[in-house]
Amino acid sequence: MTKNNYSDLANAIRFLSIDAVQKANSGHPGMPMGMADVTTILFNKFLRFNPHNPSWFNRDRFVLSAGHGSMLLYSALYLSGYKSITIEDIKNFRQLDSICAGHPEYEKDSGIETTTGPLGQGIANAVGFALAEEINREKFGNKICNHKTYVIAGDGCLMEGISHEAMSLAGHLKLKNLILFFDNNSISIDGNTNLSISDDYRKRFSSYNWDLIEINGHNHNQISKAISKVQTAKKPTVISCKTIIGYGSPNKSNTASVHGSPLGGPEIELVRKKLKWSYPPFEIPEKILKEWRKLIITGKKHEENWKKNFDKLEKNKKEEILRINSGNLPKNFNEKINQIKDKFFENLKPTATRKSSEACLESITTFIPELIGGSADLTGSNNTKSSSQKIIKASNFNGTYIHYGIREHGMCGVMNGLALDQSIIPYGGTFLIFSDYCKPSIRLAALMKQRVIYVLTHDSIGLGEDGPTHQPVEQLFSLRSIPNLNVFRPADSIETLEAWELALKSKSSPSVLALTRQDLPMVRKKESKENLTQYGGYILSDSKKDNCNLTIIATGSEVEIALDVQKKLNDQNIESKVISMPCLELFEKQSQEYKNKILGKNSFRVTIEAGVTTGWEKYTSNGISFGINSFGKSAPYKQIYKHFGLTSENITSEIRKNYK
Repeated sequence: MTKNNYSDLANAIRFLSIDAVQKANSGHPGMPMGMADVTTILFNKFLRFNPHNPSWFNRDRFVLSAGHGSMLLYSALYLSGYKSITIEDIKNFRQLDSICAGHPEYEKDSGIETTTGPLGQGIANAVGFALAEEINREKFGNKICNHKTYVIAGDGCLMEGISHEAMSLAGHLKLKNLILFFDNNSISIDGNTNLSISDDYRKRFSSYNWDLIEINGHNHNQISKAISKVQTAKKPTVISCKTIIGYGSPNKSNTASVHGSPLGGPEIELVRKKLKWSYPPFEIPEKILKEWRKLIITGKKHEENWKKNFDKLEKNKKEEILRINSGNLPKNFNEKINQIKDKFFENLKPTATRKSSEACLESITTFIPELIGGSADLTGSNNTKSSSQKIIKASNFNGTYIHYGIREHGMCGVMNGLALDQSIIPYGGTFLIFSDYCKPSIRLAALMKQRVIYVLTHDSIGLGEDGPTHQPVEQLFSLRSIPNLNVFRPADSIETLEAWELALKSKSSPSVLALTRQDLPMVRKKESKENLTQYGGYILSDSKKDNCNLTIIATGSEVEIALDVQKKLNDQNIESKVISMPCLELFEKQSQEYKNKILGKNSFRVTIEAGVTTGWEKYTSNGISFGINSFGKSAPYKQIYKHFGLTSENITSEIRKNYK
């Protein structure tokens, strides 16, 4: 391939991007124009992938963290021969239901490895991909898993704090197969980046324990040499590519105006003239397209060579890879869960649900090898590590537990990458109050329908003396507002186990386990072996009368209070039933008939939860919501519950005043 030919291949990316943005009258043409050369060399000389089998196990991963430049990705995928993106899709860039969305949106088997757009997220995802590669290489061998992870990031990605968290962790773990292309064009939306930043990025990357290579991002020889060099790297590498944003535009290149707006018809004609591209919009000459499509043949050979090694594996290892890659749990999963449940029913001692979760993990981590845990420096408080788990570290990836450090946002972004690798089920812990640090990544996990599990402990004012800075009040409602996220708040050990079971079985939704610091009594009876948490809400303690029209609904630690309220009301000849509602999202998926049966169609309803009452109105239009609509207090937790009126005595009294 000659230099001129690579220029032609790169210009195919440029003009597809220019034309798509112009037709949509919306988008970011500058970045694809600037990074077209790097992408062309990467795809045509180094990237190992099969366009006709986009989910091949050992493919190299390519992540566009600078998601606003999405046409760079769509163009490369179309030109390479991915069936997921046609020229019509390119023409429908940014239109309703087009796979060529404004920012890349993950779709399995499409070549779009992750959803990016919020800057820096793709970097964290790439760290997850690279970490998964190290774990799987240790597990299955170098001939089965030895792929690279390449990520393109811009100035904006590197300004976002998540980039610091993720890159620091990657350097600490020496993820040598991780390569970040820094689109170093010094332009952001507001103008030149010197308006807001003067970091010494060389020292920054060095402090993370990353190698740095600096090149001209339009010099094909320098690009090739740099990528060749990182094939044998000993730690992660940044390739700083000095590029011209809007490369080829006589009047708009190297300016902020080309960052996020179409070039306009007259300027596009000037670009065509300057780059000697005489073809009409969306037309790629057969010779150029044919050269790009050679990657289909190359990709098939890559996979065929890999498959020869896969076929030589022992039967059990092959079956394990196929099972894990399909997202299926071990065949004995249900049997094992029932065994744990039997043990829990034998122990009636009051237990904090964070400790119940730890007891679940003691067993679960022994028979689900793809389950990889971790915590943001709160392992002893989150109770996220079982005694059998070994620590993953730079010198040994033969483990299942990660010390993420105090990097909540980075941890959750990395977990998204681990899940997207389709070979790992990640879970990670922090305090529920710090879910605010995690929320952007949690939201993306829900958007991408990934099985990621968040163990969020210290879930209410029940944590006590640490006070309002650490006592979550609005966080449960905030998390419940995220579509496709299941938020579990279990009331005892049995509900905790059932929440874990459902989270592990959920292939298309992430899950939050909101767990207590304080001990809770066992509220479930032994005869109830069915997973009742799957319904979201169920009758925990029924009324003795069929015509009862007083329903008390509670979650987590407040279920204990609800049961005591029921007892006190019963002593006063007032019948009621108690509903445990560990997951509102699952309850809302039940039939209206079931919901009416559980709640009572015309019942006076009371809700009890140690958090804001927002969101409970849909159940208590004619009743009362007991909660906390202010910040908490620093004191022993029983005193705080009393201060906010979350006691059975106060709630019983208020019900008597209002219930007719």
